[in-house]
Amino acid sequence: MANDDIAREILDAGSYVVLATADAGGAPWASPVWFAHEGYRELYWVSAPGARHSRNIAERPRIAMVVFDSTVAPGSGQAVYMSATAEQAGDAGAIEHGMAVYSRGSVRAGLGEWGTERVTGEARLRLYRATVTEHSILDPDADTDVRVDVSP
Repeated sequence: MANDDIAREILDAGSYVVLATADAGGAPWASPVWFAHEGYRELYWVSAPGARHSRNIAERPRIAMVVFDSTVAPGSGQAVYMSATAEQAGDAGAIEHGMAVYSRGSVRAGLGEWGTERVTGEARLRLYRATVTEHSILDPDADTDVRVDVSP
């Protein structure tokens, strides 16, 4: 299987992405969030703006992310590592588009539909989007932890 195909397979099968964020002072924080993606370059999730990772994104929008299968035996796993810029979706068009992507993923996962009313107005949650600038996986042909860039 080609490396790009490996990355697509992992992202399509994944339910959670781990966000690596940092606060204004640089203190790191990691958070798993359920996500949906569009075209492998945009990942969407919903979170409370007061959550630590959301506050960190407001301070420092550059983040790292990883999607992996935690059910495989040690030493046999693969992951997609990503660098991205994240933000809370703000304008109505971005929210509508992002929630359509998120809702399609939610329905496919058997979790039901999500409408914009769940992330606007008095709702507790908001929609977030990460725009991926770099994807990589572990080189399947290397004996050590060597990452190779991919373009899923």
